[in-house]
Formats: sequence, C-alpha cells, structure tokens
Amino acid sequence: METFSVKAFGTEAPEADLQQMTIDRREVTAKDVEIDILFCGVCHSDLHTARNEWHGTVYPNVPGHEIVGRITKVGNGVTKFKVGDLAAVGCMVDSCRECEQCKHGNEQYCENGNVQTYNGHDIHLNKQTFGGYSERIVVDEDFVLHVPENLDLAATAPLLCAGVTTWSPLKHWNIGPGHKVGIVGIGGLGHMGVKLAKAMGAYVVVITTSPSKVADAKRLGADDVILSTDKEQMRANTNTLHFILDCVSAQHDVNAYLRLLKVDGTLALVGAPEHPLPIAAFSLIPARKNFAGSTIGSIKETQEMLDFCGEHAITADIELINIQDINTAYERLLKGDVKYRFVIDMTSLKG
Repeated sequence: METFSVKAFGTEAPEADLQQMTIDRREVTAKDVEIDILFCGVCHSDLHTARNEWHGTVYPNVPGHEIVGRITKVGNGVTKFKVGDLAAVGCMVDSCRECEQCKHGNEQYCENGNVQTYNGHDIHLNKQTFGGYSERIVVDEDFVLHVPENLDLAATAPLLCAGVTTWSPLKHWNIGPGHKVGIVGIGGLGHMGVKLAKAMGAYVVVITTSPSKVADAKRLGADDVILSTDKEQMRANTNTLHFILDCVSAQHDVNAYLRLLKVDGTLALVGAPEHPLPIAAFSLIPARKNFAGSTIGSIKETQEMLDFCGEHAITADIELINIQDINTAYERLLKGDVKYRFVIDMTSLKG
C-alpha cells in the first residue's frame, strides 16, 4: 500500500519526552478520507499510554484521539463527506463490524476489539495506529464525524472523548427533565457532564471535595453543590439522586456516593481508578441500587452528541497550547493544573 510521510509528536520509550518525529500515513483507499488536523485535545489517556502506565504500549507512540480538522482528500467510494468539510475523529477508527455489538451500533464494545485511534492495530499497514498529534490522518469514513459549523473548533476537540464519554451514559439511562443528577468530580470529564446533563433538562448537583470548585461548578451550570468532605451535607442528601456520573480517576469511597441514590438509582463510573474500588453489599441491596460502568460511545452516539452540542452551543473549557509545550502540559495534567482540557493548536507543528 502506498504511503506518505507527515510530521508528528510522539515518544520512543516510556521514560522519554515527546518530540517531533516522522510517521507514515496510508494513501486514501476507496472508503477513506484524509483530514488536515487543525486541533487535537489532550486526554489523560494520552499520558497513560505514552508512559506505558496501562502496559501494552507499542513504540514509537503518537497519542491523540480528540481530533478536529478539515478534509483534504476522499476515496472514490466515499459518500458521507467531501473535500473541504469539517470533520472529527474520536477514540476509535475501525471495528470488526461483524460481531453482535457492532451490528447493533455499539462499536465501542466490539467483541473482537475495536481499533483504537492510537496504539491500536492498523490492518492496512500491519503496524500500530498513530493518533492526532500529527499533521494529517487517514480514516475510514464510517468512523469520521461531521462537526457543526457554529462551534469553536479548538473547544470542540475534547467533545470527541470527554464529551461522548459523559454523553453516552446520560443517554443510556435516559436522563432528562425530572431527574436529579449528581456529577462527581469537576475535571475534563466532569465539567462536560455538568454542561450536558443541564442541557438535557436535569437538575444537576456537583459533588466535590474542593470548596474552591463551588463557584466554578455553578458557573458551569450546576444547580447545587455538595461538599463530600462535609458529613452533614452528605447526610442531608441521602436518597435524593436518581443518577450519579462518577468522573473520578483517583481512589475514592464509592459507597459514600451510593448512599445518595434513590431506590433503583444508578451510579455509572466513567473515571478509571488504578486500583479496585470496594463496594459494600449493603450499599446496593437495601434500595436495589445499581453500580455500573461506561466507556466512550458509539459513532452514532458521538454524532448525536456533536449535533446536540451544536444546537445548544456547548463546547469544552480549554487552554490552547503549542505542540512544543506538550511535555509541560503532561506534568501540569498530573497536578490537575488545567481548566479543564488542554488542546493543541496543530499549526504549531506544521510551522
């Protein structure tokens, strides 16, 4: 298969900084589109993978799965896009398309494993996939999204991961008017959860350990804030929430939050703590409560989320950086020093 070279930023080893390198992209096949990448969000998963913290990273590694750009070339069989269209790519670029989950439009749960945008297996070139910290990317049109023209493109990039990761469980559990929803943790995921749940019509309660985040939670749209370190506030809100979206990736006591749920309430975990979280049987049994998990979202869900965000003018709160500042951004990300998502201006790589 013919290829072409592009500039990228990646790493050669777990302990090495990210630096400029050259990678190969395939020339478009009949169903492919080529995208000139304008902006790429920085997800905590990028850092985990670059440093092999989840193990299994193949090097060299080029992260990035929150991609927004413009189409520069299409294959002769492409029907959904044309040259010049705005386009986006999220966390996956292919799946088996044959298993039960794929046939039901749940590619994120592909039983044979979907192909991740980076550190996946590129079936065309028979090597690892490379992500959005690069000039261009080539993707099958079935895994490419349309971007609403009215949205700020840089602030749209995080919607491709943080946005759909919170949207999918909110939609799956039919959140809307009449629901009282708790959002645990205000970070890259949590701040999107607040914005989306509020726009869906829910009464939104932020649950945080930080008094300093109360004002910002209200700014994002929260109707109320509970300080989880305040035992009286937690006790006063026992059995009051229909649904909780837990966006915390650090170790925390889930049982304390389960007590806030009503009968038949659900806590859905989208954060990814490093170690198992103990769940007490009597946190669930007495009120038929549910402890669940969710990962990203399907291509259909991602498009629905983008369209919804276009209709409601929803984007992420971001800090725009140059690609040359990515290593510093990673260190700041570890400290929680960003409100609430870094986004790379890819002109800094092209220049």
